[in-house]
Amino acid sequence: MTEAYIYDAIRTPRGKGRKDGSLHEVTSLRLSAQTLNAIKERNGFDGHAVEDVIWGNVTQVMEQGGCLARSAVLASDLDEKIPGLAINRFCASGMEAVNLAANQVRGGAGDAYIAGGVEMMGRVAMGSDGAAIAADPSIAMDTYFVPQGISADIIATEYGFTRDDADQLAVASQQRAKAAWADNRFAKSVIEIKDVNGLTILDHDEYMRPQTDMQSLGSLNPAFQAMGEVMPGFDKVALMKYPHLERINHIHHAGNSSGIVDGAAAILIGNKEFGEKWGLKPRARIRATAKIGTDPTIMLTGPVPVTEKILKDNGMDISDIDLFEVNEAFASVVLRFMQAFDVDHDKVNVNGGSIAMGHPLGATGAMIIGTLLDELERADKEVGLATLCIASGMGAATIIERV
Repeated sequence: MTEAYIYDAIRTPRGKGRKDGSLHEVTSLRLSAQTLNAIKERNGFDGHAVEDVIWGNVTQVMEQGGCLARSAVLASDLDEKIPGLAINRFCASGMEAVNLAANQVRGGAGDAYIAGGVEMMGRVAMGSDGAAIAADPSIAMDTYFVPQGISADIIATEYGFTRDDADQLAVASQQRAKAAWADNRFAKSVIEIKDVNGLTILDHDEYMRPQTDMQSLGSLNPAFQAMGEVMPGFDKVALMKYPHLERINHIHHAGNSSGIVDGAAAILIGNKEFGEKWGLKPRARIRATAKIGTDPTIMLTGPVPVTEKILKDNGMDISDIDLFEVNEAFASVVLRFMQAFDVDHDKVNVNGGSIAMGHPLGATGAMIIGTLLDELERADKEVGLATLCIASGMGAATIIERV
């Protein structure tokens, strides 16, 4: 099988996903096109050199609808002969784009791809697509549907994580992100976003709150308690599914959950011949990919079984992994991963995560692969695993190895 290599990984800074956010006036199309142009310019290949652009985004309506991938190609400096594929695996869309591209290369279906994703959460509201899993009673009732925040609290209840556990992880995420930016650890990956006049709009992750401490988090009210206990009473749905639980312990709030932000990311993936043709040196090979379905109510436990699957399928052990990126959708997701594998926090999200910097849904999967690659190089480590929980009960993972 042909090897699939990562030649480059870039991302935009993450802007506050609100009207006062720096990227609010930038459309999904424009941010995507700037990201595609940046990866083309950095690597000096012709506009027709890649086989396809595979682009993830979750809420595929309005400006993010209509095969945004193809629109982004046409709005960029890439050749119109390059098609575009828009995909949606919820929070793992960006990772799934990368994995799909890698497996296309490995299977001989083209020499190179650009893969990644975008989400402009300040412009296209999460849930505005009216997804059947939440809106259609014929499936919502059968699957005991609850919102993701309730699912995160179910994990905390089931596996014994306290409010302090979650808040401590959140503080660590903020501190690590602050230290990473101060040490220029993202300099290799983060591109500047410019306006139509070429002036820089944003060059750093603006969602971070580096002053966060246990005291400030302690003043925040649980974000999902009311929807769980009062109206519409999702705790009762959860307890029907999990009757062994006496009650749902609501520990999550805005400070220990991922931030709503805008952002995009792109990864250049190709075979050996592509690199030789364009004078590019591979930075890592994609060693393995995996995805899995899980319980749709507790929903966010996917990183554990998908990691078990990818390791077993490739004859590996958790000790073979030097560094981990586990998306910080909610604090309990990461806490459960570390608990399940007895992994030290010193190896997980060492530069902070989505609690500190935000989670632009369709882009995050590609972002954390790029972050993992940068850190493997900086720390002189060899093998890394990136994984995300996914709405409706799924998990995805990617293992990369430096070359």
